[in-house]
Amino acid sequence: MTAGPVAHWVRFLDQGEIRFGTLERDQQRVRVCEGDMFAGALPTERTVALADVQLLAPVEPGKIIALWNNFHALGARLGLPDPAEPLYLVKASTSTLAPGGVIRKPRCDGKVVFEGELAIVIGKRASGVSESRALDHVLGYTCANDVTLADILHRDPTFPQWARAKGFDTFCPFGPAVATGIDPATLAVKTILNGELRQDYPISDMRFSAAQLVSLISQDMTLEPGDLILCGTSVGVGSMKPGSTIEVEIAGVGRLRNRFE
Repeated sequence: MTAGPVAHWVRFLDQGEIRFGTLERDQQRVRVCEGDMFAGALPTERTVALADVQLLAPVEPGKIIALWNNFHALGARLGLPDPAEPLYLVKASTSTLAPGGVIRKPRCDGKVVFEGELAIVIGKRASGVSESRALDHVLGYTCANDVTLADILHRDPTFPQWARAKGFDTFCPFGPAVATGIDPATLAVKTILNGELRQDYPISDMRFSAAQLVSLISQDMTLEPGDLILCGTSVGVGSMKPGSTIEVEIAGVGRLRNRFE
């Protein structure tokens, strides 16, 4: 599904109704669509100004899969061996947050870390798909922040708490749009904290490509339309203090902006 014309799909609240559509070329208006974003969406004659609507997370994922050690540069920095297969965890679907939403400090104390990432958005049910057909099951790509409460990861020496550390409410902002018709290997991720560039890395440095991730993960679990695969992060990860603004920018995809309070 990634082949074809470039489009940027958004979901938004318009006069109390949840709608979806595609950004016009000027990125200032949305062409309202009807039907199903994943199957047979139909553009209408109506457009609305982006400034007049409230952007929502562009899809509603049933599950969010997050990769560990998927970039050569970060693996080398941490002295990690090359994994033989994708290493991943599942974030809670309740961790999702819309563009512009507020990342909330957990009720427990600890260092909250940002991780700017590319996310794969599944567009068609995938179970045991081959690498050569994997991208047929992808709707497109979006920006994501795999927020983590780092201090609790290894607080209990008997059990690494990955799901809890990454599963707090608001700990998965993503959006603002799902970009279709682009080659993810040509992209680069930038993360900006309070106006300062903290991450700038190429997606081409991934150990497992988008096609490999979709194929290999689909051997383990069925991927459904709207599910997200967060591709992992690279060097430059750091902590945020309350009051910070965090942005994840991927040229050709969009710019995700959130506050941490």
